[in-house]
Amino acid sequence: MQTEFIIATPADAPTVARLVIELTDEICQRAEIKGFNINVEETIARTIDFIKRGFYTAILGVQEGRVIAVACIAESYALYAGGKIGIVQEFFVSPEYRSSGVGAQLIEAVNAHGREQGWACVELCTPPLPAFDNTLAFYQRNGMAAVGGRKMRAYLES
Repeated sequence: MQTEFIIATPADAPTVARLVIELTDEICQRAEIKGFNINVEETIARTIDFIKRGFYTAILGVQEGRVIAVACIAESYALYAGGKIGIVQEFFVSPEYRSSGVGAQLIEAVNAHGREQGWACVELCTPPLPAFDNTLAFYQRNGMAAVGGRKMRAYLES
């Protein structure tokens, strides 16, 4: 079955938000970690804002009119990489479409977008290991190489 990859518009924000919430729910369940506590309406509003302001690009995978995959990417800059880079913040393929080639096609769509933007590279963090060892292997099979340690975060109070 043919998958079409399109750049999301603000009108697609509810779909992007739904898929991102499915992703975070799956991560929390499989890794047995505390939930991200994502508010649907706030996530939709944030998605609209990020897309309108050019902070985020969401690439949607569509089959027969149904959105089955999403990659959300933010542009950043890194001296070590020699300039602009793309950071995949969220990457999700609906479970029933995994192992069908859609994920590999979505990675290629992300890479093609990055080339169009003049990025030096594309980076991402995997979900927690070892619960997502298969995800790490998927990314490695599709041209990504492990280059660092674990993702770290400090929450900032406002």
